[in-house]
Amino acid sequence: MPAATRSIVIDTPPERLFDVIVDYDRYAEFLPEVKEARSRNRKGNEVDVDYGIDVVKRIHYTLHHVEERPRSVRWTFVKGELMRDNHGDWTLEATPDGKTRATYTIEVGVGPLVPRSIVNMLVDQSLPKLLEAFKKRAEAR
Repeated sequence: MPAATRSIVIDTPPERLFDVIVDYDRYAEFLPEVKEARSRNRKGNEVDVDYGIDVVKRIHYTLHHVEERPRSVRWTFVKGELMRDNHGDWTLEATPDGKTRATYTIEVGVGPLVPRSIVNMLVDQSLPKLLEAFKKRAEAR
C-alpha cells in the first residue's frame, strides 16, 4: 500500500495544533479537497468522521479516530468508496522554543481498478499541501 510520512515545524504549542486537528467538522473551511467532514459517535477520546473529498472524483469514506491529547491522533479505516484501507496518525512534539514538530503518517489501500501511480501521486503531492494548510490554520489562531 502507498504510504508516506512528513514532518513540519509549526509556530504554535502542541495543544493549539491538536485543537485544529480534532476540529474535523471545520476541515472543509481550510482543506480544499475536503468538501464535507462530519464527526459522530463520539465516546471519550474516540470518534468516527465521515469525509467527502474531491480527488479526481468525489469519494466518501469513514475513519475512526483515537485522540491522545495533546500528543497524537490515530485513525483507522471503517468503510468507503474505492478504498480498502486508510490508516495513519499525527504525532505532535513540543520543541524547546515553544513550537510543535508535527509528523503526519498515512497509508492508503485502494481497489484494483485504481492505478497505484495515481495513489502515489496524490499522497506525494497532497501531503505537503495538507501540512501547510494545518500550519496556516494553527498559526492564525
